[in-house]
Amino acid sequence: MTGPDGKGRPRGSQEAFVPRQAATAAGESMQGEQVGARCAKSSTAAATAGADISAAEKAAGIPPEPDSAQRAVLLAGLQAIDPWLVGDEDEAIDNARNQCSTISGGGNADATAKSRFSTPAHEVTDDEAKAINRVLKVALCLG
Repeated sequence: MTGPDGKGRPRGSQEAFVPRQAATAAGESMQGEQVGARCAKSSTAAATAGADISAAEKAAGIPPEPDSAQRAVLLAGLQAIDPWLVGDEDEAIDNARNQCSTISGGGNADATAKSRFSTPAHEVTDDEAKAINRVLKVALCLG
């Protein structure tokens, strides 16, 4: 009896797939070595892409992800300005890293901080924007 897909399996049965899936999952298929080689190439490509992103970020004046101690200091500094700034800690870190690019690039850092750190629930004031940049210059944008 053939299934609706014409593959020779009874309707509703996936028995023909199970041994092949298990062998593939265990890397024991005839193409297991080829799959392993592809995975190795993908890992190398991902590592290269990560290095390229890091190089691009560095060139743009974006510092690397802060370590846990640096992250704690940065978040505490931003929270001291206004707790709204660290409502989403990961977003605050991303905003801070990107703001370093403006600070080091000579753009209007205060206006950019005001725009970058404002949310629909809280608009950053001019004084807060200046304070954000002071914190970032000390805690993250060391260049």
